[in-house]
Amino acid sequence: VQIGQTLKDEEFIGMVRREVLDSYLRNRAAENGCKLINGLFMSMTLPKTKDEPYVLTYNDFEDGDGNARKGVKKTLEVDVVIGGDGANSRVAKEIEAGDYEYAIAFQERMRIPENKMEYYKERAEMYVGEDVSPDFYAWVFPKCDHVAVGTGTVVDKKGIQMYQQGIRDRARNRIDGGEILRVEAHPIPEHPRPWRVKGRATLIGDAAGYVTKCSGEGIYFAAKSGRMCAQSIIERTEGGTRQVDERDLYDYINKFDAKYGPTYIVLDALQKLFYTTDAARESFVDLCEERYVQQVTFDSYLYKTVQGNNPVGDVALLGKTLSSLAKNNLSKPAPMRELV
Repeated sequence: VQIGQTLKDEEFIGMVRREVLDSYLRNRAAENGCKLINGLFMSMTLPKTKDEPYVLTYNDFEDGDGNARKGVKKTLEVDVVIGGDGANSRVAKEIEAGDYEYAIAFQERMRIPENKMEYYKERAEMYVGEDVSPDFYAWVFPKCDHVAVGTGTVVDKKGIQMYQQGIRDRARNRIDGGEILRVEAHPIPEHPRPWRVKGRATLIGDAAGYVTKCSGEGIYFAAKSGRMCAQSIIERTEGGTRQVDERDLYDYINKFDAKYGPTYIVLDALQKLFYTTDAARESFVDLCEERYVQQVTFDSYLYKTVQGNNPVGDVALLGKTLSSLAKNNLSKPAPMRELV
């Protein structure tokens, strides 16, 4: 199903290469006064009083006296810690932020023949089915001069290679002759951590668990939570004249939850409804053909707020959803359509 029919000329779904984006963000931060340290965070000593600093221990990889692979052990005293160190966050462990359920995302970066790459220059593909994931979706996403072919799952992590073979088979007509450039696997948080603030330490992005269900998007919310956190700290320090405390950091948490909480709730419900059986997935595909569904979906995705303020359209959509679910659960599924 072609689902971009409602996009305006200036609207698009952005695809990023993290190796390019992350480098750009680091360089921009340095240009604006940030001190970059090429190192690995190892642990931190928590303050015993409200005025003591946090003491971070890290391995500095740029110190000429150390082994380039291990670095030189150093410490750094700071007033506030913002953990943006990913799903396996060491900062989260240090502040005992609690665990979360996670999915495994597996993908292969693949260079495909130019005539096939032309097809993906303005297109991203999403595949659903028990053969590619029991509870998520598989994808072929363009990455400038190559594609990423992958899948994800929560309930059957050990079967990820089988599902990866499933998406290779499903997309074979479009990726045949491709050369694998890189294989990547990452944990994807399924919900926010139980605690995201402790003292003067807080979490953002994947470290906090800010990945949406259904779409699996995390990069926007990582960047947005980082900005909102920094803005709250700047505001609460009153121009650097006072020290922030736990209540000040909760200002960012409360604002983020108020702004994006409904989006997470709705997408969680949609994933549970449509990603569990092939009959439900058939209904999902049926609904994606509806122009109103495309409008609401893309508006919600592009502007990060739950859309759908048309009561007539919402009622019609509810009726279509119920009838489609009934039809696909009570009748034999349609045969798999071959890609052209």
